[in-house]
Amino acid sequence: MGDAQLMRYARHILLDELGIEGQERLLAARVLIVGAGGLGSPAAAYLAAAGVGHLVLADDDVVELSNLQRQILHTTARIGRPKADSGRESLLAINPEIHVETLVERLDDARLLELVGGCDLVLDCCDNFATRHAINRACVARRVPLVSGAAIRYSGQVSVYDLRRDDAPCYHCLFPEADDAQELRCATTGVLGPLVGMVGSVQAAEAIKLLAGMGEPLVGRLLSIDALAMQWHTIRFRRDPGCPVCGHRAPMSAAAPGH
Repeated sequence: MGDAQLMRYARHILLDELGIEGQERLLAARVLIVGAGGLGSPAAAYLAAAGVGHLVLADDDVVELSNLQRQILHTTARIGRPKADSGRESLLAINPEIHVETLVERLDDARLLELVGGCDLVLDCCDNFATRHAINRACVARRVPLVSGAAIRYSGQVSVYDLRRDDAPCYHCLFPEADDAQELRCATTGVLGPLVGMVGSVQAAEAIKLLAGMGEPLVGRLLSIDALAMQWHTIRFRRDPGCPVCGHRAPMSAAAPGH
């Protein structure tokens, strides 16, 4: 790191658990963020500020006026523009030293498998179960850690699925995929603006911990928040040995190199 980087990241470098080595890991990392909306906005902003060297921001939607109450990467002047492109502009304004790649597309299973295989970490910041499960399948297949968040009305939750670990559960272990699952959407039920900032910030913190190799991530723990009562709760859960997604994955020692 040069003098300017040492100054930019000084408050991280001062942390004993992170330090210069941890900061260098962040600078060298490549992270896929699926969703540039309410959760992706704060998560991506904090990762950019932290110096995560390569961010891949994927979102097929455009900025709408109703997004601006909570999606802080975007501005009134960018209404109608792709969220990924608008997000890139904001992230580079925060930290012009990083690289931000944008994908204005809806990611299917094959595309996710390709993208996840080239990343160190994935953040699920999307808003529907189908995409969440597709992301999970790709992360299980590639043995890449996943940080997943969700928020609706006044309730939010975050968990980490570190699929490099043989004992770690996957998203499907906690939320089995079902055709008849009832899905709530912000467009019809509403969401408190700062709530997505709280959840997205926790996602960013967990991502930084994983990338820097410090602390205890939320593996096997679901952290939930009730913003109306301002209470946090933790629920512990285990890997399901009968999970159709991760139940039969090979031990990490037997996995293919690089995955």
